[in-house]
Parts: sequence; structure tokens; C-alpha cells
Amino acid sequence: MKENPTQSLPGIPVLLVLIVALLLGAWLGLNGVRTAAPVSVIAGVLVIALGIFALVGLYMVEPNQAAVLSLFGKYVGTVKDNGLRWNNPFFTKRKVSQRVRNFESGKLKVNELDGSPIEIAAVIVWQVVDSAEAVYNVDDYESFVHIQSESALRTMATSYPYDQHEEGQVSLRSHAAEISQHLQDALAERLANAGVQVLDARISHLAYAPEIAQAMLQRQQANAIIAARTRIVAGAVGMVEMALAELQKNGVVHLDEERKAQMVSNLLVVLCGERATQPVVNAGTLY
Repeated sequence: MKENPTQSLPGIPVLLVLIVALLLGAWLGLNGVRTAAPVSVIAGVLVIALGIFALVGLYMVEPNQAAVLSLFGKYVGTVKDNGLRWNNPFFTKRKVSQRVRNFESGKLKVNELDGSPIEIAAVIVWQVVDSAEAVYNVDDYESFVHIQSESALRTMATSYPYDQHEEGQVSLRSHAAEISQHLQDALAERLANAGVQVLDARISHLAYAPEIAQAMLQRQQANAIIAARTRIVAGAVGMVEMALAELQKNGVVHLDEERKAQMVSNLLVVLCGERATQPVVNAGTLY
């Protein structure tokens, strides 16, 4: 069911007319009592009754709010004009806020793509854009948004690994923008029939579950050490190649293969060692 805008009368002029009608009814009734005119009394009572009944048709619509009107269970239309409005007193009015709202899901414990248990939570920013769908397509649209958001978050978390294990692989920790877009698209698909638009969806909490947090921390540290060592070794090999090439180019010294191997070994020890090396000066001959 799609939203159907409908017209309403401005409430203040209607209220003034009804006040005048009530005063007129009171005057007719009192005048009929004084003059012993039953017709005037009955007319006054009817005017007052109709005026009071017509007052039920007045309602208030605040900014960024919609009033969904129905007549005996049948959808009539939606009024978005701000201020005091008036419609048929038989209409049922249900107010729906169209302001931007947000909430943070609870911390969910799920298994990521590699099977490791993690804790994840997200902040969802949403807004009602179709009041008729929000009222008639779901029982409670606010509860629907919360439950579907947690379901989408849980499904998304199982589709990606926590850490990036391969070059170009999308992971929960390293690709925040892609993960947020995926979550937003999944929510938009789930909430489309509820008249709700998802404006933003971002991960607010991401961590390994407590029972494996220490082991995962050690693995991350090991990966970082391996990456650092790989870069150090690659840089050291490049520096050794450059040193040998410069020595040979400039003719500073001529080394045989055995001395080149010894020089490479010494340079790699110096460049790749964790601690500063202590040089040993050879005061004798080279051979």
C-alpha cells in the first residue's frame, strides 16, 4: 500500500466557526427556555451536539510528521500539512514521525567467514518515507527496523573475514566503507516494504570474542613481525646488491666469489639484526 496525499481544512478557521456555532446553540437553548419554545431548545441542543462532534475532527500535525487517515479500517490518505487541521470526525488519525532517527544495535556474537567468533555492533540511521507502508505493511515498524537491522548485521558479518589474509580481500576490519555500503544495501532491501529508508549504516564495535581474543592478538603480532621482517630482508638484499655493484663499478676492490659471499653474509647480519652490531677490526692481511 502506497502513500496517498489527501486534503485537509485549516483548523483555526474551523475552530472559530465551531465556537460560534456552540455559542449560537447555547443562545437558542437559553432563549427557548425563557420563551417556553421547545423547538428552539431542541435546535439549540442539536447545534451544540453537532459542534462538539465536529470538534473531534481537529488534530495537530507537527513538522516532519504525517497523519494517516482511515475510515472504518479503510485507508483514506495521508496529511502532511503542519499545524491545526480538520477532517471528517469519523476518520481515525494515526501520527507517524518522519524525522531522521538512529539507534545502535546490541553487541552480537557471531562467527565470521573463517569461523572465528567475533563481537559486532552497528549504528543505523533511518527515516520513514512512506507513512502508509509503515502503518499498514508491518505490525510495528520501529520493532521491525530493529529486528531486521540485527538480522542483516549478523548475515553480513558471516560473509567476510575479520582480517585481510590476501591482497585485495575485503575484510570487516580493513574495508569499513565497503562493509558499511553492503550493510546499508542489505537493510534497504529488507526495509523497503515497511516504508523506511536507511540513510547510513556503520560498524560501531568490532572485536574478537573474549575467549579467543588473546590468541588472535598473538596471531596479529606474528603476522606483523613476519611482514616487517620480509620488508627488512627485501631492503637488505637490495642494499647488498647495490653495494657490490658500486664496488665493482668503481673498481675499489676486486673480490672473489668466496669474499663476496662473506661480505654478503656480514652485510645481511648487520642490516637484518635486531640489535646494533659490534664491529671487529682485522689488523692483519685479508688472506
